[in-house]
Amino acid sequence: MAVRNYAGGMWSFGRIIDRYATNGYGPPVGTLETIELAARTKELTGLDLNYPFDEGVTVEQVKAALTAHGLTATNITPVIYDRGFRSGSFTSADPDIRRAATDLAHESVEVARALDARYVKFWPGQDGYDYPFQVDYPTLRRHAIEGIRDVARNFPDVTFAIEYKLKEPRNRLFWSTAAASLLAIEQMGADNVGLVVDFGHSLFAKENPAEALSLAHSMGRLVDVEVDDNYREWDDDLTAGALHLVETLEFLHVVRTIDWPHPLKLDLFPYREDPGEAVRESVATLRSLEDAAARLPLDALHAAQSRHDAMAVQRLVRTALLG
Repeated sequence: MAVRNYAGGMWSFGRIIDRYATNGYGPPVGTLETIELAARTKELTGLDLNYPFDEGVTVEQVKAALTAHGLTATNITPVIYDRGFRSGSFTSADPDIRRAATDLAHESVEVARALDARYVKFWPGQDGYDYPFQVDYPTLRRHAIEGIRDVARNFPDVTFAIEYKLKEPRNRLFWSTAAASLLAIEQMGADNVGLVVDFGHSLFAKENPAEALSLAHSMGRLVDVEVDDNYREWDDDLTAGALHLVETLEFLHVVRTIDWPHPLKLDLFPYREDPGEAVRESVATLRSLEDAAARLPLDALHAAQSRHDAMAVQRLVRTALLG
């Protein structure tokens, strides 16, 4: 197997804010500086880029910065989850806001083309609700599906992906779990729309991440794979493998099994840690776990799985991990 490459989200290197440290956990970091910081890790080959960029920063400047630092744009993520979309983007009750989400998606396609990005990612973090009876569910579903479907149909040569998450910032998100999201994508009827499976989001949704990854791939809808870790109660975005070593190993085993050809992407929020160190530690852990996955004796593993023999599987996993 070729050496695995890794990508990252530009937000890992930016100013991180929560509802307590409203002045941020660090100073503001501009788009071009973010690219430079990512390159300094010496571990990333690509970046997930939020769009719009900082005011005054052009697509040409971003492309030049990526080239100068030997990075690519893995994808463009339109910011359809900030204050302007606080009551929803594609699912907003206001048709003007829904139109604004569509317009931003169209702009993002042109940016993705200019930067040779592989796909456009939607993270509709405000598309949902907070209270019982707040929304009419069929209408919410129609707006969520039709909004993205119409964008995808306008650009049949472009790949789009939806990153699902159980909640946050809304208490209930429409694109919440792998199964619910895949069902909605099938109802959408757009061949160029798929799913981003984020290990941490899958944990947070009380899924088995390896199973969710396998499901998305089996349906031909897997567009990207993101890795991080959390305590299953919140989207902590800790370094990869910090908590769930065995489940991360199984996730990487599926990555190997499906012969995933693209870089694994880190989705980290190092609130109090140095972002470069968080990236390097994550990559080091993932490389070690990929080595362990390569040590799994596949014939013995498949034989044990065919018998549903939990203890035989545990021995194989323990030996691969610990020797």
